[in-house]
Amino acid sequence: MTEVDEQIARASEFLNRTRERAESQRRRRNQGVGIGTRLGRIAAVDATILIAAMVIGWIVPLGMGGALLVMAALVAATLFLAFMPSHVTPPTLEKVVEAPLKLLPLRTEQWLETQRPALPAPAQTLVDGIGVRLETLAPQLATLDEREPAASEIRKLVGEQLPELIKDYGKVPPPLRTVARNGKSPDAQLAESLKLIDQEIAEMTTRLAEGDLDTLATRGRYLEIKYRDDGVEG
Repeated sequence: MTEVDEQIARASEFLNRTRERAESQRRRRNQGVGIGTRLGRIAAVDATILIAAMVIGWIVPLGMGGALLVMAALVAATLFLAFMPSHVTPPTLEKVVEAPLKLLPLRTEQWLETQRPALPAPAQTLVDGIGVRLETLAPQLATLDEREPAASEIRKLVGEQLPELIKDYGKVPPPLRTVARNGKSPDAQLAESLKLIDQEIAEMTTRLAEGDLDTLATRGRYLEIKYRDDGVEG
């Protein structure tokens, strides 16, 4: 095996590990959403049963038999909802565009999940990486004002340009996606554009973090000066 072959093999191994790690994260995230939804439904239904039993009990005494029926209803409802198949409906592209800024990364990531199977393998790996970037970006947007210039940039990139890129690629007939035109195939153009978007999201995340770090540093200097001056005065 030549040195070039070894480098290709190492690169392929790295891509496979990256893809497996991203898929594992996705499964855990989707499982967490499913469990949370189930628990919420179980709590709501059980609360409804208990409230109905209390109301009936005020009118007609339930007695031991009634209490047993209520317990049986609670157990039956809990088991039914616990094992009932759950399905999280992915958002449409329209829902992604209309999402509040703080929910935009999550909505975009969920929409990307629906498009991922139709993408070539290199693009799938890049989409997985962008999903991780979006998860990092999401907490930073929770307190970002929609009127800030940075908010407009993020919305345009994450909520418009990224979905439109995937959408435009999907319009290309599959037999033509690997055919070079003007020096690049649609598959290559897609991968190149996804890399640029990944870099842009990373830069936006860094800029937002730097703003937080600058604020923290300013507050630290203020406290240092304040307490130092208080110490001198004391």
